[in-house]
Amino acid sequence: MHSIQLCRRCMGSTSERNRPLRVVFAWPTISGYMSACWRALVEHLGIDPFVVAFEAGQSTAFNDGLMSGIPSRLLDEEERHNAGLVRDLVAAQNPDVVVLSGWFHPPYRRLPFRWALRDSRFVMGMDTPWRGTGRQQVGRWLLRPFVDRMDRVVVTGERCWQYARRLGVPPRAITRGLYGVDVAGLAPVWDRRRENGWPQSFLFVGRFADEKAVDVLVEGYARHREQVDDPWPLVTCGKGPMSDRLDRQAGIDNRGFVQPDDMDDVWAGAGAFVLPSRFDPWPLALVEAAASGLPIVCSDACGSAVEVVRHNYNGLRVPDEDPGALARAFAQIQRRYDELPEWGRRAQRFAVPHSAERWADRWVRLLRDVDGKPPSATLEDQYALSLSST
Repeated sequence: MHSIQLCRRCMGSTSERNRPLRVVFAWPTISGYMSACWRALVEHLGIDPFVVAFEAGQSTAFNDGLMSGIPSRLLDEEERHNAGLVRDLVAAQNPDVVVLSGWFHPPYRRLPFRWALRDSRFVMGMDTPWRGTGRQQVGRWLLRPFVDRMDRVVVTGERCWQYARRLGVPPRAITRGLYGVDVAGLAPVWDRRRENGWPQSFLFVGRFADEKAVDVLVEGYARHREQVDDPWPLVTCGKGPMSDRLDRQAGIDNRGFVQPDDMDDVWAGAGAFVLPSRFDPWPLALVEAAASGLPIVCSDACGSAVEVVRHNYNGLRVPDEDPGALARAFAQIQRRYDELPEWGRRAQRFAVPHSAERWADRWVRLLRDVDGKPPSATLEDQYALSLSST
């Protein structure tokens, strides 16, 4: 089908061939990091993006204003479950490519099989690591028709790549680089810390939920306070059902949810970032912390640590579910205070490949490749390509 589809596009009118590539992102809840990525993509004249996503929910409290300047339609709680509405919103854009965020949301999962989108190419993003659970084993077979409809799968990193391969996706159809963060906006924060004296405090940013191991964070920090004479304070930013576990704890300053636009001062006031998650496929807060020039303390369960954290070089990695190891990491960070600025500078280098600008450049190439229209290809080149692939 795809070779016929390519030929049909190549033989269209000149105006049709020269128009921007129409891309629809069918996404879950909006976030600061994805809005930065989409905004960078809007700057590319050859791409016409449109985002269908959930309105900010109670679990995140992101401001819908994050999407200012990005063509989009945000779905309320009722609308997001209306499969017909989702289909019509996506089909109305007449997309060349539809990008899906995984398979968890049924109305999105049905889009590849909608007649109105029969000529669209499909790209799936996924961030889940392979864990070998019974559910994942069964899912390999249940998801096969859906995965087979994808023209490309974009993963976060190595752990997720392993899952994609087990789903039967060939290596040539897998691309790394699902997410990006606002590296350009965060990079100057390192200079602020350096100029004002490196802060002596720890920072946690994330959902106050079981998967983030808030209980381990509280216990590990309490042990640290018992074991050293001058423990640094711990600042926590986020929202979730375990918020009360952080309240009224000695040394913990729980600031609740902070909007992305207000985070610069929070990043600047921290000396090291801490994330002891028990399950965290590819935490973006960790990447943002690195982009801001913070040393990282994280558990092995944090998927993005594979790409961003090097033990004893720009941070410390500890076993998950181990408050004692976390307490020792807190103490080690304090002992190595003089090294922290250099650790933070190194962390920034690992964050650079994940900048929003590089994300947009990477996705422009990917989308054009998926659509079958290389930037420099002539009509004759495209027609020959379509014939060779029949």
